[in-house]
Amino acid sequence: MYQVKAYFGDTDAAGIVFYPNFYKWMDQATTELIGKTILPISVLYKEKHILLPLIETFCEYYSPIYFEDLVDIYSEITKITDRTMRVEHVFKREGGIVAKGYEVKAWTKKEGHGIKSESIPEKIKQRIK
Repeated sequence: MYQVKAYFGDTDAAGIVFYPNFYKWMDQATTELIGKTILPISVLYKEKHILLPLIETFCEYYSPIYFEDLVDIYSEITKITDRTMRVEHVFKREGGIVAKGYEVKAWTKKEGHGIKSESIPEKIKQRIK
C-alpha cells in the first residue's frame, strides 16, 4: 500500500484533484512496488541499464478526491508477458474505492542512445508471482 495526500496544488478550479495527479500517483506507487518486488528503479537503470517505459495506461474515477484527503493506493502486478508487465491500482479513501487504474510497462534495455525491448528474465518473473 502506498499513501498520498492531496495538496492544494493537486486540485483544479472546482476543488477536486485534477485527473493527471492519478497518473502521477500510479507512477509513484508502481515505483515503490517494483522497488519492493524486483529492485529499486534506480538500481535497474544505473546498474542493469533496464528502463520500464509506460506503453499503456487507464484510470476510471468513481468519487472525487479533495484537498487534504488521504488516499491509499493498493497496487499489484497482475499480468506478465514476455516483455511487459501490467500493474493495477485501486485508490481508496476512508475504506471506499474512489478510482481504479492500470499501467503497462515494457521491459527494455538502454543501448547507445536508444532502448530495445527484451524478455523479462525468468528469475524476475518468479519474484513477482
